[in-house]
Amino acid sequence: MIRLGLRENAAQFSLLLLVNAFVGAMVGMERSILPPMAEAEFGLRARAAVLSFIVVFGVSKAGTNYLAGRLSDRFSRKQVLVAGWFVAVPVPFMLMWAPSWSWVLAANALLGLSQGLSWSMTVIMKIDLVGSARRGLAMGLNEFAGYVAVAGAALATGFIAARYGFRPQPFYLGIAFAAAGLLLSALAVRDTKAHAALESSLRKDDDKVRDVFWRTTLRDRNLSSISQAGLVNNLNDGMAWGLFPLFFAAAHMNLGHIGVLTAIYPAVWGVLQLATGSLSDSLGRKWLIVSGMWIQAVGIGAVIVSSSFAGFAAGAALLGLGTAMVYPTLLAAIGDVAHPSWRASSVGVYRFWRDLGYAVGALLAGLAADALGLSGAMWLVAALTFASGLFAALRMSETHPQRSTPWPLPAR
Repeated sequence: MIRLGLRENAAQFSLLLLVNAFVGAMVGMERSILPPMAEAEFGLRARAAVLSFIVVFGVSKAGTNYLAGRLSDRFSRKQVLVAGWFVAVPVPFMLMWAPSWSWVLAANALLGLSQGLSWSMTVIMKIDLVGSARRGLAMGLNEFAGYVAVAGAALATGFIAARYGFRPQPFYLGIAFAAAGLLLSALAVRDTKAHAALESSLRKDDDKVRDVFWRTTLRDRNLSSISQAGLVNNLNDGMAWGLFPLFFAAAHMNLGHIGVLTAIYPAVWGVLQLATGSLSDSLGRKWLIVSGMWIQAVGIGAVIVSSSFAGFAAGAALLGLGTAMVYPTLLAAIGDVAHPSWRASSVGVYRFWRDLGYAVGALLAGLAADALGLSGAMWLVAALTFASGLFAALRMSETHPQRSTPWPLPAR
């Protein structure tokens, strides 16, 4: 019997959390070591060239996110999830054996394709399972699993690289992550499309649309506000991914310290989403998103003005706090606004714009760093992040169905 709810679907929900942890670990394995590896092993000096792997990853993942939503509406969620894991299998081998930087770029194109399929499906499947009542909590749990795994993998590969070198040992972890994720997805995960059909049948409105892309991108004030905030959130994440390790290295941090510092941001982000996702169910979505973007800007600024490990750690933690307030809340807000009949496609469009932020952020940060230096590029990204929060404050309304009054006032 098909039932909606977190408790009613606890087993499958928990399994999908574990699968998403392996998805996050796949991208985390290169987060702390690829920028310094680009300089040490491939002789890249221009920041734009070093960050080119993030541009390739972001473009690949963004396009695949859009297709994943549409594919999951046409085929089964499980089929798309399993396909994502098949694409991931060659990635660690390509990274450990890469004879040139072009191999690294090709591996990141595959990684983006895999992430777009697999992470999108874990999000959509959890939204399907829980229904509307605990959607914020569900998204908080999903992103907690993914980004704690990002942090754990970044920390582990940083320490392995400090002891054994950049290759091949750090990427052995990726082989284990891909094998575990593929086996669990193929053998244990069950499809959730019937749950979405049940929720659609329970809603009184019949909101079938054909222009999901433009509705999510521009025409709907809430959906477009969510999409731009997602893009800028990942723009600053792409900057942090590419420039933070180089900034810390320039401040004479060793590989072990860089591994810890690059892990703090996604670790705080991941853990606090357990609270912020649920908090958005009680306080509403809008002002968590707005204030989260502003706290991210403050966190980036704190990193720039610091010169010690403690200062870098504090700035990274602030960036993680702000991102935790924003990330699951944006997904929950999409679920609030989009009808179940086109929700997966709308999530795909949102994730297209959000993960295109990786490419925009890496390209912008790389070019700006070459022109203005590392600090100048980071200040530019901080300013854009603050402006994004202001845009959401002015354009977006509260999306939670029971929270129509402005936060922090209680709903009447």
